[in-house]
Amino acid sequence: QVHLVESGGGLVQAGGSLRLSCAASGRTFSDYAMGWFRQAPGEAREFVASISWSSVSIYYSDSVKGRFTISRDNAKNTLYLQMNSLKPEDTAVYYCAADLVFPSRSPGEYDYWGQGTQVTVSS
Repeated sequence: QVHLVESGGGLVQAGGSLRLSCAASGRTFSDYAMGWFRQAPGEAREFVASISWSSVSIYYSDSVKGRFTISRDNAKNTLYLQMNSLKPEDTAVYYCAADLVFPSRSPGEYDYWGQGTQVTVSS
C-alpha cells in the first residue's frame, strides 16, 4: 500500500504558475506509475497527466499540453506537476494517484489516491 499527500495548491491569477507536489510513503514509490487528475465542482474527475515509473512514458490531456509538466523524483518519493500559464478553467481540486501497472488516463485504473489540493485561478 502507498499513502499519498498532495501540497502546493492555492489561489493564483490567470497567467500565473503553481507547482504541486505529491509525497508518497509506504510501498516503494518507484514501483508505481503515477497520475494527476482534477475535479471541478459538479464535474467528473478528469485526467491531467501521467508518468511511468521510469519517467520514460509521459502523457498529457490536450487541455494542459504545453502548459503543465509532470515529473517525479524516485529518490525523494515525490511526484510533481508544474503548472504554467494557468487559466480560470484550471480551477479544481487536484489529486495524485498511483497505479502498479500503467500510467493510464482512466481514473478507474488507479489503486491509491491522495486527499487532493485546491487550485483556484482568478481572472
